[in-house]
Amino acid sequence: MENNQNKQYHVDLAPGDVGRYVFVPGDPGRVELIASLFDESWKVAENREYKTYTGYIDGIKVSVCSTGIGSPSTAIAIEELSRVGADTFIRIGTAGPMQDFIQKGEVVIGTAAIRDEGTSRQYMPLEFPAVADLNVSMALCQAATNLGKKYHAGVIQSKDSFYGEVEPETMPLAQTLKERWECWVAGGALASEMEAAALYVIASVRNLRAGCILNMWGSMEDTIKVGLEAVKILDKQNNK
Repeated sequence: MENNQNKQYHVDLAPGDVGRYVFVPGDPGRVELIASLFDESWKVAENREYKTYTGYIDGIKVSVCSTGIGSPSTAIAIEELSRVGADTFIRIGTAGPMQDFIQKGEVVIGTAAIRDEGTSRQYMPLEFPAVADLNVSMALCQAATNLGKKYHAGVIQSKDSFYGEVEPETMPLAQTLKERWECWVAGGALASEMEAAALYVIASVRNLRAGCILNMWGSMEDTIKVGLEAVKILDKQNNK
């Protein structure tokens, strides 16, 4: 869907505006921080929650576009970015740890996501798994190792209601919310966030690649650097 300037309706982008590799934080306020770590960068567009910068790292054209909070706005971003040339997405965000062994400052690499949200059900039935691209996940793990960043890789939870997690006792469904949370923890889910499940399912449906790295209340800049290193690894693989 395009606007009257032949740009994608929500992200306000046209072909050539972005690189094939796009970092997708939720928070528009993180876009400048991510772009500042590129070798060079410039602002391309800003509309609603979607703020986009493009630039280069080691000669690789990359972009960063915020998605806003939650799966519906994330779905719009991925759909429209893919229509202007992006095919590899790395979500960089924050999340709440779900396991006691995860320490402040460590990162979680989400290899798959619990589809505890509604958007992905508009694409595929619940039996279809939300799984990150294997090469993207492996590149993130290798990047964290290269940079000496302690990481945990595994399943994460994607939810629709922030307050349903942090204040479940205030909800009419309090007992159900608590029981489901306990199930996710018992099953080994590492962290809770709000976008990855939709990102992964849409990537599968649209033949794209996607991964996710989440900051556990440590240095966001260090987390971003892992994402940038992962793109360098992926680009080398693509050029072999």
